[in-house]
Amino acid sequence: MGIVFSSFTVSLDGFVAYPDDSVGELFEWYANGEVEVRPAGYPITFRMSEASARYWRRNETEGVFVCGRGIFDHANGWGGKPPNDSPTFVITHRPPPADWPPIPGAPFTFVDSVQRAIEQARAVAGDRDINVAGPSIAQQCINLGILDEVRLDLAPIFLRDGIRYFDNLDNENTRLELLEVVEGKRITHLRYRVTYA
Repeated sequence: MGIVFSSFTVSLDGFVAYPDDSVGELFEWYANGEVEVRPAGYPITFRMSEASARYWRRNETEGVFVCGRGIFDHANGWGGKPPNDSPTFVITHRPPPADWPPIPGAPFTFVDSVQRAIEQARAVAGDRDINVAGPSIAQQCINLGILDEVRLDLAPIFLRDGIRYFDNLDNENTRLELLEVVEGKRITHLRYRVTYA
């Protein structure tokens, strides 16, 4: 069985975005190197440092994607083609958009809770990993004791205000074990195992 992980680029003061969801310089590391990286499912090419590219390729383990409705709406449902071409579960209390799906066979399932999304994602994932996206979803997974790994790309900037990666945590038994540290160009990649003692 795969793991459930979350992955975000985070400012030094703990934010993943400004209050308006913009990210400023947070993603500068995607374009500050010489090595081409082409994420599956995206019509884009990143140019990372060698260290960041190696880290990216080693940790590109997503088999199923779980996100909240905010990310889904912000990305306009990725036009029906989800990130990494992964089966995608969208957590929402609203019905899909009226014109959904935009393409036949779009691999999206709409569910009304984090628990249901993870249960259904596990049934689809097999031995592949489940990537949970969105700070609220990651926080809920920690509170439920079902997040196995946290991946941080720590950017040396201050956003000073905005959306925090970890807010509203109430699982007091959560512990983090450092698995990996990689120094990229103006970015530090960190992986932690999450345990619930």
